[in-house]
Amino acid sequence: MYIESVPNRSSPPAILLREGWRDGKKTRKRTLANLSEWPPHKIDLFRRLLRDEMLVSPAALFDTERTLPHGHVEAVLGTIRKIGLETVIATKRSRERDLVVAMIAERLLHPCSKLATTRLWHTTTLAEELAVADADEDDLYAAMDWLAARQDRIEQKLAARHLREGAVVLYDVSSSYYEGRTCPLARFGHDRDGHTGRPIIVYGVLTDGDGRPLAGR
Repeated sequence: MYIESVPNRSSPPAILLREGWRDGKKTRKRTLANLSEWPPHKIDLFRRLLRDEMLVSPAALFDTERTLPHGHVEAVLGTIRKIGLETVIATKRSRERDLVVAMIAERLLHPCSKLATTRLWHTTTLAEELAVADADEDDLYAAMDWLAARQDRIEQKLAARHLREGAVVLYDVSSSYYEGRTCPLARFGHDRDGHTGRPIIVYGVLTDGDGRPLAGR
């Protein structure tokens, strides 16, 4: 058996599956099937099969050595960029801004410590997407110091974006207690958790009427 392409005047050629044999000194053939409706790649594979060529599937040709999840990373980074959070943090891209965005993304994907963050974002495409694969926990703490120094500018940008004259703002405070006595921010006071004899940190957040954060202290 073989596949033959037969010209068909002004129409596309007919692709026929045929069988040939010898009848004395004559060569005879007959059509077994019309393959004209088949897609070209399928016809090519069938032709190779009839020629007794070895067909190998793509799965047999390649071995998957490592894959990194990407979909959830793209969803988070896409949302961050859509709402303009990167430009709120800093107008121009920098190493510090990339580290901050990476920490925000990892916090949304898998909240953990700074040390664990530098390990976990290698299990997805996050570190590669933001070019922070070489960062360690010290780099993250340095980026947070950089971010803290920009707090006033960031809050001004958020206020300009979300507040109008006479707009409603909401403010709420909470506190957390700490073990030990070395945290410079912790002070003794009224702990909302009901624990006594431990230093606490009181913090608050200011939002617009829709609950979007504008400032924090």
